[in-house]
Amino acid sequence: MAEPIRVVVTGAAGQIAYSLLYGIARGDVFGKDQPIVLVLLDIPPMLPVLDGVVMELQDCALPLLRDVIPTDKVEVGFKDVDAAILVGSMPRKEGMERKDLLKANVAIFKTQGGALEKHAKKTVKVLVVGNPANTNCLIASKSAPSIPKENFSCLTRLDHNRASAQVAMRCSVSSDKVKNVIIWGNHSSTQYPDVHHAKVNAHGGEVPVYDAVKDDAWLHAGFISTVQQRGGAVIKARKLSSAMSAAKAICDHMRDIWFGTKEGEFVSMGVSSSGNAYGIPEDLIYSFPVQIKNKSWKIVGGLPINDFSRAKMAATAEELVEERDTAVEFLSQ
Repeated sequence: MAEPIRVVVTGAAGQIAYSLLYGIARGDVFGKDQPIVLVLLDIPPMLPVLDGVVMELQDCALPLLRDVIPTDKVEVGFKDVDAAILVGSMPRKEGMERKDLLKANVAIFKTQGGALEKHAKKTVKVLVVGNPANTNCLIASKSAPSIPKENFSCLTRLDHNRASAQVAMRCSVSSDKVKNVIIWGNHSSTQYPDVHHAKVNAHGGEVPVYDAVKDDAWLHAGFISTVQQRGGAVIKARKLSSAMSAAKAICDHMRDIWFGTKEGEFVSMGVSSSGNAYGIPEDLIYSFPVQIKNKSWKIVGGLPINDFSRAKMAATAEELVEERDTAVEFLSQ
C-alpha cells in the first residue's frame, strides 16, 4: 500500500465540502489504493461543525482514510500537503460592491498563499474553488513564489460539465458521449462556453456538435446563456449555491491532474495564461482547454478561432484584466 498523501480542504464545514469529502476519502479522486490524511481547515466559529464532519467521516468506516485533522490554523492546515483544495472564500453579501468582495478575498488568498509557501510541499497541486476563483487563484500563486505557478489552477470544470450536459440532453445521449467542449475565460457570467471543437458520439460515429444539434441559433444564444447563468438558476431554485455538482467537478478536476486526460480529449481548467497561443493577455488565470500527462497540463494549441469566438474570448479576458489590476492594487497595500 502506498504512503498516505495529505489533502487539505478549506471551507471544510461548508456545503460544497460536505458533498466533496466523502468522494475524496472513498478514493474517487486520488485512486482506490491511495491512503489519505484529510486536513479540514475553516475559521474558528466553524470548529464545532467540523467536529461533526469528522465524526461522520469516521462513521463512514472508509479503509483509505487514515486520519482526519480539523483545524483553524493555516500552519497546521497546509503543513506538508500534497494537494490543497481551496473552497472557502468570502461570499458576496447583499449590497456589496465587487471591489469590496475582491478586497476581502485578496486578504484571504494572500494569507493562504503565504501559508502554502511556508508550509506545503513545493510539489503541491492547488485548486482554487472559492469565488472570484480565477483572481483568487492568481493572488494565491503570487503569494507563493517558490511553488511553480503551473501548480495552481482554478475550477471551471463545473461550467465544462454543465456545457457537456446541455449538449448531451439536446442530442438525447449520455454525457460521456460528448467530448471537447471548452470553457474560455473567467468563472463568471462572461465565460464563453464553446462547442466549435466538440464532438458527439451518436449512431456509432463521432460528429461535430453543430451537425449533431442542428440548431445554430440555440448554440449561439440559448446554450451559451444557460451555461453562463446556471449557477444563478440553481441559487434561485434551491436558495443555496451549487454544491453536489461543484463537488463532482472538483473530483473530476483533481482526478484528471492526478491521472491525466484521455488520448484525444481535453478538459477546461483555469490556468496561467503565460505563453498561450490565443492572444490572451499574460499574467491571468484564464480557463483554457488543457491536456494533462504526468500531473502536468499543457494548453491545447492550434485550434482555429472564428470571429464570433474571438470576441467572446476577448470580453471575458477584459473582465479578468480588470479584476487582476484591482486585486494586485490591494495586494500591495
